[in-house]
Amino acid sequence: MKPITPAYNNQQRLYNDLAWVWPIISPREEYIPETELFCEAIRKHSQIPVKTLLDLGCGGGHNDYVLKKHFEVTGIDISVPMLELAKQLNPEATYLPGDMRTVKLDKTFDAVTVFDSINYMLTVEDLKAAFMTAYQHLKPGGVFLALVEETPENFQQNWTLCSTYAKDGVEIAFIENYYDPDPADTTFEATLVYLIRCEGQLKIETDRHLCGIFKLETWHHLLEEVRFEVRQDEFTISTPYAKSYPMFICIKPHQ
Repeated sequence: MKPITPAYNNQQRLYNDLAWVWPIISPREEYIPETELFCEAIRKHSQIPVKTLLDLGCGGGHNDYVLKKHFEVTGIDISVPMLELAKQLNPEATYLPGDMRTVKLDKTFDAVTVFDSINYMLTVEDLKAAFMTAYQHLKPGGVFLALVEETPENFQQNWTLCSTYAKDGVEIAFIENYYDPDPADTTFEATLVYLIRCEGQLKIETDRHLCGIFKLETWHHLLEEVRFEVRQDEFTISTPYAKSYPMFICIKPHQ
């Protein structure tokens, strides 16, 4: 797989030295309503009883905080600092380092999920590789659930959001800016600014993430090429702002 070397400085500090701010700027409580709906969708569409679940790109484990109440969770992530946060939050779950494009575990699961971490698949080849990983680790009749946060059809150029958080004496004003300098390719830029105040002292940190963006027809085509039975639905969240996302509910057919 040929690596991408973009001119954009793809720092991803949130998953490295700034991982400690994640529980502050992304409170686990915000994940509870939406993840409960994911659990309902998995149970509704699965053709087999769902006891075990693989969460690809689990990050800090905030979805797993709810998933673990319903399933035996195994989480995979490429960021070691994020895995440490997930382990602290969910000691009941199993966490392993791995890249969703290439990881191979010696077991299969009743369900597989991938949430916002799919944004870091930058090419069609990356996206298909992640889908292949899900397929290979899913039992026949099981559900692969994937959420699509950005597509060319719904991307808002130069969209900017500012939110504020406070926890344990730390205050953070968090600014997000999303920009696509070339709508003809499969990437866009996410630029993040953190205004961090500890005991009144201000520190400003910046962060840059290169993310993938694909047409919905590309998602459909790749999922079917991997041999999933594909159903598309709409998923609406209300926090921190109301927005609807396409959600793919995919079944691995019985052989």
